[in-house]
Amino acid sequence: MRFYVASEEDLLSGVVTDIYFKRTVDILRARNIRKKVRMEFHSMSLPEGYEWAVFTGLEEALKLLEGKPVTVYSMDEGTLFKPGEPLMIIEGFLDDFITYETALLGILRHYSSISTKAARLKKLAMNKTLLFFGLRAVHPVLAPMVDRAAFIGGMDAVSGVASEKYLGLTPSGTMPHALIVVFGDQREAWKAFDEIVEDSVPRIMLVDTFYDERTEALMAAETLKERLHGVRLDTPGSRRGNMRRIVEEVRWTLDLHGFKNAKIVVSGGIDEEELVKLRDIVDAFGIGTSVSFPPSIDISADVVEVYENGVWKPIAKRGKLPGAKQVYRKRPGLNDIVRLLDSPGDAPPDYEQLLKPYIIDGKLVRKPPTVLEIRKYVLEQLKEVPDPS
Repeated sequence: MRFYVASEEDLLSGVVTDIYFKRTVDILRARNIRKKVRMEFHSMSLPEGYEWAVFTGLEEALKLLEGKPVTVYSMDEGTLFKPGEPLMIIEGFLDDFITYETALLGILRHYSSISTKAARLKKLAMNKTLLFFGLRAVHPVLAPMVDRAAFIGGMDAVSGVASEKYLGLTPSGTMPHALIVVFGDQREAWKAFDEIVEDSVPRIMLVDTFYDERTEALMAAETLKERLHGVRLDTPGSRRGNMRRIVEEVRWTLDLHGFKNAKIVVSGGIDEEELVKLRDIVDAFGIGTSVSFPPSIDISADVVEVYENGVWKPIAKRGKLPGAKQVYRKRPGLNDIVRLLDSPGDAPPDYEQLLKPYIIDGKLVRKPPTVLEIRKYVLEQLKEVPDPS
């Protein structure tokens, strides 16, 4: 038995690829065809209702390409983008890097899809806290990557223990129903949590295991009194009914008995629609599957220029625009202009070039920012765009 996961060595050596890319290299080298190209990574369309997406995964893409005989231009990680805009350009001989296209697209698509969904939820959440509880929906080897993508996109905290090791993020979480079921008594489980778990962890008690949420919320408040930070409702779909009414009952009951400072956290099947319905009466949301398995940001890669006779020749397959491109942006907002990469004089002087050199001839020339810096950049941009429709 084994874990069926690729190693870092497999990624860096190009083993993780589609067979037709390997055959492409074999054919080009057998015919002694060495052509320098520019390959553009872009998303020509976004999921229905999406006006923007968040570009993430760049650090891992750079890790894959560093030391290879290529030059890489890219948007900064965390940049919001619109359909059709170039996100990254690789310049080099096709047979030197074509086998990495599979892995690059997998990294950028998966990352950007998760980060975009997290950003949409964060934009809709107003000032409410979003906790990412989605690791059980993905293969465990992806845990740090999924936590990173969700956090960058705007989730306020992640639950993965491994993310403290890999990302430096302190994990957040409450308690599972299993703990309460094993104790057989909610009060005893809550008291054990309070007595054993370090004081720096907020006392947020799960209150829907055996009894009505309103009843258990009051039980938790009377058990922990001033030490109670909040209650979490993880009501299953078969018992949920009108979730807003349930939350209103819990809030009213806590307030009635003098526990107005107790927060309410709701988890279980939360997506955009339910978040909007509850955001004015809920203090925090635990969100999992809708972020772990979001609509796909369909990033593709295409050769758009070939270097011939000392000049770059624009060329592309049907349905794609020939020529390597640059994006110019004037903030606030996504006021973008797309022009040819080699024609910087075509854009107004007060616009910023978004694609920057990150690797030149295999050497990293721009240090990737930290996960906290990227998240801050995303949140700044979210203030400049409308709410998701």
